[in-house]
Amino acid sequence: MAKSYKSIYSALAANLLIAVTKFVAGGFSGSPSMISEGVHSLVDTINQVLILYGIKQSHKPADAFHPFGYGKEIYFWSFIVSILIFSLGGGISVYQGIVHIIHAEPPGNPTWNYVVLVLSMIFEGSSLWIAIKEFNKVRGNDTWWNAIIKSKDPSSFLVLFEDSAAVIGLAIVLVFMVIGHATGLEYMDGVASVLVGLLLIGVSAILARESRSLLMGEGIAPETKDKLKRFVEADPAVAKVVNILSTYQSPEEVVLMLMVVFEPDLDTEDITDAIVRLRNRIKEKYQLVRFVIIQPNTID
Repeated sequence: MAKSYKSIYSALAANLLIAVTKFVAGGFSGSPSMISEGVHSLVDTINQVLILYGIKQSHKPADAFHPFGYGKEIYFWSFIVSILIFSLGGGISVYQGIVHIIHAEPPGNPTWNYVVLVLSMIFEGSSLWIAIKEFNKVRGNDTWWNAIIKSKDPSSFLVLFEDSAAVIGLAIVLVFMVIGHATGLEYMDGVASVLVGLLLIGVSAILARESRSLLMGEGIAPETKDKLKRFVEADPAVAKVVNILSTYQSPEEVVLMLMVVFEPDLDTEDITDAIVRLRNRIKEKYQLVRFVIIQPNTID
């Protein structure tokens, strides 16, 4: 699911600007939920930088120590991002919210908070809209959840999750801030901070699950494997495909190993020619397959 990275750059610019304004507003008003939102935006900004760094590293050429390249760098940094969302985003927000619930203080002037929240929702909403449009380009006719599960490019759904959590978090803070000022309940700001933290922890768990699966060596889909098996067995030199092993080295690179039984009447030269032919045909048909290893087998 190769894609452009327009959504990452737009999210980076939006989050950097929003983080500064949230911290300024939180400092003037003394609102812990606004400070939590500032931390959230700052973490999101750092996350986008790390993802862009991971993308850059994943395109480094192969060398003697990494013969299949550095493609898994993007999976590693995506996993790091999920940990940052959990610890810096979710953990700090929950802690700060609990402290404010226990030691609630009268909120300061909320005007700055409301201004920043509305502007942030506009900016985050715009970034989310761009992320949705970018993701729809690779989603096709799949449902959203199926497309996320199938995607081998964490950057394609990471920004989508982050921006969605940001918009929902802003809505939570806005609602509880209004309730707090209308009712005089000083702890409502802390409750909002806890809810935002729990939201981020939930998002981080989903992202960690997907990134871990890819980092551990996720292979091609079963339906793709079946199509590949039929494609190879259609070659006149092939008697049977015994097994297909695969792993994604990056969103755009697949390492493929085929264990193939060739027709018994073929000599060594014929088998060598068949292996070269199959390797070229597979690469031509499946653009993501960059490395093809074909192992001749015998029927037990």
